[in-house]
Amino acid sequence: MRERGYDIDSPRGGGKSKLADDAGVHRAAVSRLIQRQSMPDLETMRRLAAVLGVPLRDMLIRSGRLSESDLPIVAARGGESDDAPRLLSPEEAARRMGVPPELQAVFVRVTKAFLPQIE
Repeated sequence: MRERGYDIDSPRGGGKSKLADDAGVHRAAVSRLIQRQSMPDLETMRRLAAVLGVPLRDMLIRSGRLSESDLPIVAARGGESDDAPRLLSPEEAARRMGVPPELQAVFVRVTKAFLPQIE
């Protein structure tokens, strides 16, 4: 949070409120997370992770409530024989991330614009 410019240490710095506003969550959820009093719900964690530019998995681990062994990274397999992880297609990524069906085509088009062209 500090690395992203949120002043969470001073009581009047406004960093907690600014982070809460940027993420669209309640300030109390940010305060409770920082003080390790409670674990915000998953949607709150998703929003905070997005604003902070941190993968949700890392956010859950850094919160101290889950460990890396609780959230192992398991590559999906598509019949591959080597140990290289299979990359997700933009379509599959949209489904897994919960992009609403009516927005999936836009998500795929925008994502493909940023991907290198693999032949």
